[in-house]
Amino acid sequence: MTTQQRKIMFALTIFYTIVILYFIFLAFGRVDSLDQRTSYVFILVPDSFFRLPSVSDLLHPTLMDFVGFGNIAAFIPFGILIPLLYRTSFVRFIALFILSILVIETIQALTLLGSFDIDDVIQNSLGAAVGFGAYKLGFRTKNVRRNIAVTGISIVVLMIVVWGGFGIIDKAFIKDMGPFVPLNELIDRTGKTSTGTKPYSFKIGGQTVEPKYNMYSVEGNPIETYTYTLGNKELYLSLFYGIPDQKDFHGRLSVCVDGHELLSTSAEDQHHQPDMLLVYLEKANELTITIEGNVTMWDVAFREMKYYWSWEKREE
Repeated sequence: MTTQQRKIMFALTIFYTIVILYFIFLAFGRVDSLDQRTSYVFILVPDSFFRLPSVSDLLHPTLMDFVGFGNIAAFIPFGILIPLLYRTSFVRFIALFILSILVIETIQALTLLGSFDIDDVIQNSLGAAVGFGAYKLGFRTKNVRRNIAVTGISIVVLMIVVWGGFGIIDKAFIKDMGPFVPLNELIDRTGKTSTGTKPYSFKIGGQTVEPKYNMYSVEGNPIETYTYTLGNKELYLSLFYGIPDQKDFHGRLSVCVDGHELLSTSAEDQHHQPDMLLVYLEKANELTITIEGNVTMWDVAFREMKYYWSWEKREE
C-alpha cells in the first residue's frame, strides 16, 4: 500500500468512526429524551443471540430484526480497515475491539445517552470478526478489484454462517412456546374430564361463541371443581370466560395454581361479553378451577416453555 493510499484509508477510518459514534451517542433522539432518563441501565446477561429468521420474518421484518442485523453489519468495515492500516493478529484485534466497545457502552450508559447492553457488545464484535475474516480471505493479491470482489463475497458468506450458526444456538438453548395443549387432554384428579368435550355453541353479547377445544360449566350442579396436575412446568395458561346471553348474572369463577389465585371473578361484575385470561407461570404444578352458577369457561389450554429439541410434537 502506497503512502497516499494509506492516508486515504486512515481518513476513511476516522470518518467512519465519527459516523458510528454519532449514531451510538446522538442519533435516534437520544439527546432530546435525555431529561426523561433518571437511572443508569446495565444489561449484563444476553437476552437473545442473533436469531435465524424464518421465511415469515424475512417477508415481514420487524424493527428488532433490522437492529440486530445493523449491529453486526455496521461494524464489519472496522474488521477490514484496521488490518489494512496495521498488521495485527485476529486475537489482538478482537481483544482490543471488544475492550473499545465495552468502554463505549459504559460511557453510553453513564451519560444516560443509552444503556450498556451485552447483546450489543456481542453483535458488534461479531461484525468486526466477520470483517476481519473477509479481509483475510479477500486481500491475498495485488489486484485491488479482485480483492474487493472476493472480500465482498466473503462478507456475504460469513454473515450467512454467523446468522445461521447463532440462530441454531439460539434455537437450541433458549426456550420457546411448545405445542398448544387443550386442558381436556388431561385427566382431573377425580377422574372427570372437562364438561362438554364436544362443546356446543352459545351467544355472548349477541355474538356466537363456538368453543374449539373444551368448555366448563356447572351443568345443573351448584358448583364444580376441577383439579389438574401440570408437573411443575413453565408455561403460558390461557382461557376464555363469560356469562352467556339469556342467563342472569349469578355465580363466580376461580382459577388457582399451587394455592395462588390467578383469577377470581363474580358474575355480578360481568357483562354479556367474553373475557380472556393469559398468564405466564414460571412453575405450575396444581391447577384448580372452581365454577358456580351461570359462568361459562371455554378453550382452556396451555403452552409449555420448552427447548426446541425437547418438544415431543409440533403444533399442527
